[in-house]
Amino acid sequence: MLRDLFRQNTTWAEGKVASDPGYFERLTALQSPEFFWIGCSDSRVPANVVCGLEPGEVFVHRNVANVIHSSDMNMLSALEYAVEVLQVKHVIVCGHYGCGGVHASVEDCPHGLVDHWLEPIRRLADTHIHELVVLNGPEARLNRLAELNVIESVNRVCNTPILRRAWDAGSDVAVHGYIYSLKDGLIRDLGCSVAGGLAVDASGNA
Repeated sequence: MLRDLFRQNTTWAEGKVASDPGYFERLTALQSPEFFWIGCSDSRVPANVVCGLEPGEVFVHRNVANVIHSSDMNMLSALEYAVEVLQVKHVIVCGHYGCGGVHASVEDCPHGLVDHWLEPIRRLADTHIHELVVLNGPEARLNRLAELNVIESVNRVCNTPILRRAWDAGSDVAVHGYIYSLKDGLIRDLGCSVAGGLAVDASGNA
């Protein structure tokens, strides 16, 4: 299996050079992406692929269920680098329907260390219990919980000192909350974007 991986890598690299001789030479230049993507670790949701972007066009951080923890130094370091060094224009928090982490967060059985990681989603489920219980079936409830997790994560990103500092300095970086569907491959805007510290509507108006 690992030999296949190296063989496929060679085939891919040779194919890239054949179709675009300057491809790798361009990649060695300094990266200047406009997007910072905070997504789920799920192998079915690679940021570049689902957005139709090339390497170098999106800076990526991924974790189980795209949860934002205020003490997660990995995420905070990536966010700070994206905003202050790369000066991205858009920070995107993107969850997805059918998320195993969201499902695990409300299961009544132990999963080990990940249960601690998913604690914010369990709190969301408790907070929004009256909204969730009236939905038709467990899939609809889990999908709505995945959306609520994205919206809460956008709020948490916006309240980091990193974003507050950037907006105080006049940066026009915006934070967006999206959800991806494995069933049709489409990304949907959850309408919770924030720019300059202010919520914006779907048309981009504050």
